[in-house]
Amino acid sequence: MTENPQHQTASNPELPTQYAPAEVEGKLYERWVERGYFEADATSDKPPFTVVIPPPNVTGSLHLGHAFEHTLIDALTRRKRMQGYETLWQPGMDHAGIATQNVVERELAKEGKSRHDLGREAFIDRVWQWKGESGGQISGQMKRLGDGVAWSRERFTMDEGLSQAVQTIFKKLYDDELIYRAERIINWCPRCLTAISDIEVEYQDDDGELVSIRYGEGEDSIVVATTRAETMLGDTAVAVHPEDDRYKHLVGKEIELPLTGRRIPVVADEHVDPEFGTGAVKVTPAHDPNDFEIGQRHGLPSLAVMDEHAIITAHGPFQGLDRLEARSAIVGALRAEGRIVAEKRPYVHSVGHCSRCKTTIEPRLSMQWWVKVGPLAKAAGDAVRDGQVKIHPQEMEKRYFDWVDNLHDWCISRQLWWGHRIPVWYGPDGEIVCVGPDEQPPSGEGWTQETDVLDTWFSSGLWPFSTLGWPEQTESLAKFYPNSVLVTGYDILFFWVARMMMFGLYAMDGTPPFHTIALHGMVRDQFGKKMSKSFGNAVNPLDWMDKYGSDALRFTLARGANPGVDVPIGEDWVQGSRNFANKIWNATRFALMNGATIEGELPDPSQMSATDRWILSKLNKTVAEVDAFYDDFQFSKLSEALFHFAWDEVFDWYVELSKTTFFAGGEQAKVSGRVLGEVLDVMLRLLHPVVPFVTETLWTTLTGRESVVIADWPKDSGFRDAAAEQEIELVQQVVTEVRRFRSDQGLQPGQKVPAELTLTGTALAPHEAAIRQLLRLQPAGDGFHATASLPVAGATVALDLSGTIDVEAERKRLTKDLGAAEKEKAQANAKLGNEAFLAKAPDNVVDKIRTRLAKADADIARITAQLANLPQN
Repeated sequence: MTENPQHQTASNPELPTQYAPAEVEGKLYERWVERGYFEADATSDKPPFTVVIPPPNVTGSLHLGHAFEHTLIDALTRRKRMQGYETLWQPGMDHAGIATQNVVERELAKEGKSRHDLGREAFIDRVWQWKGESGGQISGQMKRLGDGVAWSRERFTMDEGLSQAVQTIFKKLYDDELIYRAERIINWCPRCLTAISDIEVEYQDDDGELVSIRYGEGEDSIVVATTRAETMLGDTAVAVHPEDDRYKHLVGKEIELPLTGRRIPVVADEHVDPEFGTGAVKVTPAHDPNDFEIGQRHGLPSLAVMDEHAIITAHGPFQGLDRLEARSAIVGALRAEGRIVAEKRPYVHSVGHCSRCKTTIEPRLSMQWWVKVGPLAKAAGDAVRDGQVKIHPQEMEKRYFDWVDNLHDWCISRQLWWGHRIPVWYGPDGEIVCVGPDEQPPSGEGWTQETDVLDTWFSSGLWPFSTLGWPEQTESLAKFYPNSVLVTGYDILFFWVARMMMFGLYAMDGTPPFHTIALHGMVRDQFGKKMSKSFGNAVNPLDWMDKYGSDALRFTLARGANPGVDVPIGEDWVQGSRNFANKIWNATRFALMNGATIEGELPDPSQMSATDRWILSKLNKTVAEVDAFYDDFQFSKLSEALFHFAWDEVFDWYVELSKTTFFAGGEQAKVSGRVLGEVLDVMLRLLHPVVPFVTETLWTTLTGRESVVIADWPKDSGFRDAAAEQEIELVQQVVTEVRRFRSDQGLQPGQKVPAELTLTGTALAPHEAAIRQLLRLQPAGDGFHATASLPVAGATVALDLSGTIDVEAERKRLTKDLGAAEKEKAQANAKLGNEAFLAKAPDNVVDKIRTRLAKADADIARITAQLANLPQN
C-alpha cells in the first residue's frame, strides 16, 4: 500500500521523548508555504478541486466558529491534494463596510475628529492605512491553525480586480433593468446613519410598553394598540379586515387622529388579522414595512416624522425630541386627553438592533438602490431543484427554497464612505448615467456621482468568480470555476449563499458557482449555549492552541462536526484531543524503536502472523470507511473512525499483541516490523488532513520522505482476512474478560499472577505468550492451586489468587451473579413453557428467549465452577 516515493531527506532523526507543538507547528507551516505546497497551477492537467474561504471581516479576528469552518475546509483540501487534484483553497478578506468605517471613526474620535473633518477622500485614505496596519492579524491566525491556502492568490473585496468585477456586474444588471432606484422602507441605523441589510439586524426581546389609543369620537371611534406611539404622528389611515363586522360601518369614513387635528380614513385590507388585538391597526407608511405596502395598495400618503438621527421633525410640541423622549411625551399627552384605553408595561416584544452598534433599528422610508431579485432568485432555486447544485445535508433544501422562493427585492445602497461607490452619475437636468469599468463618466458642470456605496454582500456575492479574474476570461477562471464545494454555516445560507448563487448563475452564463453546498452548524459551549462575550463563554481559539496545540483544537472541532448540526465544545475535550496527539507520538516513537519500517515490499500474507493479517484487514476497512465519510462530509464519523483505529486497534491491541514478537527478534519480528511500518504510514496519511502538524513530523521521520502534504492518499487494497479478524477477536475476549476479573478482585494492573491456560486445540494457542504478557500471567509452577477458573472463548484460564484476593468478597460477588443468572433462566423457562405465548409470539422473539436461556445456563455453569474453585475457609 506504500505509494508516492518522494525525495528522501538527508537523515532520519530520532523523535524527541515528548511532543511539543509550539516548537514544531510554526516551522512546519513556514516550510510548507516556502515549498509552494498550497499553491494552485491553472495550467496543470490534474483535475481541479476548488474551495473559497468565506471571507472574514478585515476588522475582526478568527473566533472559534472560524476555526471550526477552516478546519473542515482544510481537511477537505488536504485530502484532495493528496488524491492528485490541482487544489485551490482561495483566501481573502471582506472589506466589511459598516464595521470597518465604525472602527476607523472611533479611532478618529480619540483625536477629537470626525470623518467630515477629513473629507471623503482623506477618510478613505485613512481606512486603507488602518487596513494595512491591522489587516494581517487574521492571516497570522490562519497560519497558526494550519490553513493550506494559496497565499499568492489572496484577495480583498476592495482590491482593484474585484472593484472592476463589481462595476462590471452593476452595469450589466442596470442595463438589464435588474437594478433600479426607488423609495421604499429600509432598516435604518440612527447611529451608523445608513441602511443595513437584514443579516445586520439582530432581534432580541426588549421591555417596552403596549398602549391602546382611541382614535375618533363616539360610534365613529376605533381603538388601536402600538408599542411605538411616536409614529402615530405619521399615521395616514386606520386599517381593518374587510370581513370584520365590527368596523364595516367605518370603512370609507374619516376619523380624527389625536394630537394632530388631521382626519384620516379607515380602509379595509386583508393584511389585517381580525383576531389580533382590537382587529384594527394604525397605518404609518413611512415608518413600517407592512404599513408601506398597505399604503401602496390604498394610495395613502407617506409622512416621514423623523430624520436620519431618529429626531422628531413633525411640526408641533414634539418637534426636536428624540424618538424615545417623544414616545413618553406623546403617551402623556394622550393620557391627559383621555385617549389611552389601556396600558401594558413591561411589554416584552422582539425588537431589531444594529449588529454593529446595538442601536434600535428604525424602519424608514428612503430613496435607495435595489436589485430586482425575482428572475435571479428563480434561477438560484431552479439550480438546486434540477440537481445542478446539491445541498448537504439534504433536509436543509427546504430552508433554502423557503428563502429564495419568497425573496424581496434587495436594497444594495449604503450611506457610507468606505465601500464600492455606486457607479452612477446624476446630471443637471435629472439625467442618470450608469458607467461601466471601461467607460468615462460624464463630465461638465452639474454632474455628480452617487454618494452611496454598495452593500458589502454585493461584492462578496461575486467571490467565487471575481477572485479568479472575472470579468477577464483568465486561465484560473477556466480551470477553477465553478467551485467544487462551498463549506459554510447554515446561518448565512440565505444571505451570502443565495447571493452567490444568484450572481454566479447570472454572470457565468447559467453555470452555478459551486457543485455542492455543505452546511455545518454553529459552535456552542459544552452546555449547548451560544458563545458570546456578553455570556462570558466566548473562547479565543489561540488560547487553546497555545495551551494544547493546533492539532488538538482541530481534532476536537472535526470530531464534533455532524452536517448541519450545532457543535458543543469544552476545554476538557480539547485536552482529550491533546492526549490523542501525545498517544500517536509516543506509540509511533515506540514502534520506530522496535523495528517499524517501510523499507522493502510488504511480506506475503503467508509469512504473516494472524495478528499482522488482522491489523492489515482492519486498516483497509478503515481506509474505505474514511473515504465514504469524507465524500458524505461526515467529519465527526471519520474522526471517530480514525480515533478508534489508531488508539484502540493499533496502539492498544496490535502493538501490545506484537511486543512478544518484537522482543523475541528473528524473522517474524522483521515481518511484524514491516507490517507495523505499513500501518503507521497509512494511518498517519489518513490522519494528516485533520491533524497536519503531528502527522507531518511523525510521517517524515518514519519514511524519510519530503512531506506528507504531498504524499499519496491511501487506497483500499481490498485485502480482507475474516479468519484473522475472528481469531484476534477471540484473543480480545479472553484478555478483556480476565482483565475485568482482575479488576473486580482489586489486583493492580502490573501485579503478576500464576495461571494455567488451556488453549490446546483452539485458535488461541499461537497467542499464549501474548496473552500472558498482556494479562501479567506467570506460568503455573509447583504448588499451583486454581482458586478461580474462567471459561471464555472456548478456552479456560485458571488463576491461583491465593493470598491476593478477598475470598469472602469474591464469594458474595459470584453468589450475586449466580442469583441473577438463575433468575434469568427461570424467566426464560417460564415463557418457553407457556403454550399460549409460544402460539402468538413471532419466531424471532422466541429465538431470542432461547438464546437468553442458553446464555443463562452457560453463566450458571461458569459461576458455579468459579465458586467451587474458591479457597475454603
